[in-house]
Amino acid sequence: MGNLLRDRRSPSDLASSSQVIEFTEKLGDFGRLAGIVRADLDRLDPDTLPRNWRAAPVRGRLSFGFADAQERLAALEGRVAVTLDTVCQRCLRPMRLPLAVELRLVFASGANPIDGEGYEVWELDEEGLRPMDLVEETLIMALPLAARHGPGQACDGAPIAVDEAADTVRPFASLREQMTGRE
Repeated sequence: MGNLLRDRRSPSDLASSSQVIEFTEKLGDFGRLAGIVRADLDRLDPDTLPRNWRAAPVRGRLSFGFADAQERLAALEGRVAVTLDTVCQRCLRPMRLPLAVELRLVFASGANPIDGEGYEVWELDEEGLRPMDLVEETLIMALPLAARHGPGQACDGAPIAVDEAADTVRPFASLREQMTGRE
């Protein structure tokens, strides 16, 4: 038998066998995710580029089953986690970004009616799925739009001060003065 994370199978087959997949893979094995991280890190000075960022472990546990008693809705519950090297968008320095995603999915094709309460729907274009592709897609969707150091973490970039008086147009600012002058 091959690698359950990489093999393409139908969600119903995985659910029928109550398949549980525990894994630790390298970030570099997830091509699209590694490409996104690489594009982000390319902005760094080569001297500050984190070493072995592709070797960061992606860990997870995927448990397949059914969301309904009639065993019509194949479901997946699990957790996936990785700590990525990325660039803080505030200070433009390297940082570590922990990502953890809780999965609670039901699988559907366009024809299947969905009634999986508490589950998100994962639309399938094909009959089978590669769990590795699903893991990669959920991690990509969990990426923040702009990574930055969290509160309490050292960040060299100061928050941008906004001078409201300089940039704000207040068309009704003099209205009160005009109204009080009439009384």
